[in-house]
Amino acid sequence: MEFVFAPPAPSAVPVAGMPAYFPVRRVFCVGRNYADHAREMGALAQAEGREPPFFFSKPGDAVVSADGEIAVAYPLATANLHHEVELVVALGAGGTSVAVDRAKGLIFGYAVGVDLTRRDMQARAKDKGHPWDMSKGFDQSAVVSAIHPVSAAGHPDRGRIWLSVNGAIRQDGDLSAMSWKVAEVIANLSTLVTLAPGDLIFTGTPAGVGPVARGDLLEAGVAGVGTLSARFF
Repeated sequence: MEFVFAPPAPSAVPVAGMPAYFPVRRVFCVGRNYADHAREMGALAQAEGREPPFFFSKPGDAVVSADGEIAVAYPLATANLHHEVELVVALGAGGTSVAVDRAKGLIFGYAVGVDLTRRDMQARAKDKGHPWDMSKGFDQSAVVSAIHPVSAAGHPDRGRIWLSVNGAIRQDGDLSAMSWKVAEVIANLSTLVTLAPGDLIFTGTPAGVGPVARGDLLEAGVAGVGTLSARFF
């Protein structure tokens, strides 16, 4: 096949303990999957019970990753950039309308992720009833640690998930508090799109989201999976 110019290099994430990289196809995120975060965002009704999960996307090339400290460019068009630490699921297989009891069989591994949000832009869009894609899907808005294969990490369903900025803890929760568990998230998403190897799924964030600025050092971790560190410039 001939192209009019060279295709861009694929996004890729390191795999812990392996020389090969994980090629990123698409990035999906589930919203308000922790009740405490739903409350802090003013979604009281959702915090009191399980509504069907809702999803948004980021471009595959929004992923930024590295073996060590990750350098993240502070984005354009915002004065209020927020962090959201999440467990990230990396799919090694795909499917449509996947049953919950088969969903974990699609998983290659897990990573620590930070969903970055231009919160001021999102608030303006919500106020006007406009789409808020650009508040979520901008350059380097999906910070991802090395992926830990299931063979090493297992399938974490409980344990600490945390984030600090310049050494001060901001977010501190537990995976067991997810409203929709990992297998349920995958099964629900597979009724909307055909999942495929290379897809990443951000599974939601606990309470404590807040701003980051140029020069800040962000550190985050998920028990049984790993940690990441990112410096904003």
